[in-house]
Parts: sequence; structure tokens; C-alpha cells
Amino acid sequence: FPYTTLFRSDRSKIVSGLKKACEKRPISTATIETVTDRIEKRIQDLGETEIVSTAVGEEVMRELSQLDQVAYVRFASVYREFKDIDQFMDEIKIG
Repeated sequence: FPYTTLFRSDRSKIVSGLKKACEKRPISTATIETVTDRIEKRIQDLGETEIVSTAVGEEVMRELSQLDQVAYVRFASVYREFKDIDQFMDEIKIG
């Protein structure tokens, strides 16, 4: 679920990424919808019709870091495409 190019607001991609990261975590569908609403609002507040997709990924990571550390690490491990355990450990310390 990493975002890689220009991104037009596509709620389903955000929801899908969040659901994958939050799978088997105590996070309700309602919470995922609320988080998606916040991400969409921040993107819309930029006033752009297209946004570099990495900015969307960063918004998802920001939300997940506050919501659930396991979900955050899951998303980050795919999104950041860690090359080795040291990069992974650094992200855990930062997140």
C-alpha cells in the first residue's frame, strides 16, 4: 500500500492502507473512517487538485503513529521499504 506518484484524492486507497495496517488490531471501522476524514481534510486544505503521493503516505504515518504503534510499524515497514533491520529499528525509535 505505498503511494508512489501524483495522488488524486482517493478515499478508498487511504482506507485500504489503514485497514491493512490495522488488521487484527483493536481499531474500529469508525476510527479508520475518522482518521481518513482527517487525512482528506489536511490534503484538501493544501488547495491542490493533485499532491505528491509521498505526502499522503506521510499523513497516514502521522495518524498511525498516534493511533497504534503496531499499525504504524506495519505501514512504515511497507511504505518505507526498509533495506535492513537497522533502518527498521531507527523508524521504531522515531515513530
